[in-house]
Amino acid sequence: MSAYHRVRIKICGMTRLADALCAVEAGVDGLGFIFSAKSPRMVAPETAKAIIGRLPPLVDAVGVFVDEEPGQVAAIVRECGITIIQLHGAESPAYCRELASLATHCRLLKAIRVSDQTTAAEVAPYNGVAHGFLLDTYQKNVVGGTGQTFDWSLIDRLNLAWPFLLAGGLDADNVGCALARVKPYGVDANSGLEDAPGHKNHGQIRRFIAAVRAFEAGLLINSR
Repeated sequence: MSAYHRVRIKICGMTRLADALCAVEAGVDGLGFIFSAKSPRMVAPETAKAIIGRLPPLVDAVGVFVDEEPGQVAAIVRECGITIIQLHGAESPAYCRELASLATHCRLLKAIRVSDQTTAAEVAPYNGVAHGFLLDTYQKNVVGGTGQTFDWSLIDRLNLAWPFLLAGGLDADNVGCALARVKPYGVDANSGLEDAPGHKNHGQIRRFIAAVRAFEAGLLINSR
C-alpha cells in the first residue's frame, strides 16, 4: 500500500437500516448483506432490498453467498440491487465464471479462509476470474464471522495477483496494526462491531472507521 492509497472499508452482517445509515454517515465504502441460512446474521432479501434502496451513490452493497445455486444468487442480486458478490464457500473457478455470466453488472470477491494449510496453488485459479479476494480466518465448520484474527504472515506465501480485503476479528483496537503489517486494499469488519449477531454498535462503527482514517492520515504526514 503506497502512502496515498485510500483504504476501502466494508462492514458486513447488516440487518438493520439504522446500522447501515450510521456506517454511511461515518464514511463506509461498502456494506455486506449475508444471504446464507447458516449465518446468525442472515438477512431476508426483502429487508436487504429496503436497506439498499436507502444507500447513497458510491456505497456498494455486497451480497454474501455460501455455495448457493448460481441462478438463485443472480435472482437475489437483481432483486436487491447488489453491486458486488462475495462468495464465501467452496465455489470453484468454473462456478465463478458461470455466475459472472448471469450477473454481468456485478464484481466478484472470492473469500479465502486462511490457515497454515492454505497454498498459492489453491488461490491461483481464481486470479482473473474474481475481481479480488477477501481473506478471512479459517475455523472448521465455520464459514465466517469467527471474531478471530489469523496469522497475517501467511498472506505473503499466497502470491495474490489481485487486490484483497483483510477480514477476521478486526476492530477499532487492532485495525491500525493490521494496516501497518498487511497493507491490504481494504478491511472488512463484522462481529467486532456488534452487541449481538446482526446488531451493530454505532459507537464501535464510528471508532473503527475513524481508526482506519487516522492510520491513513499518519501515512500522509510521514510522506511529506
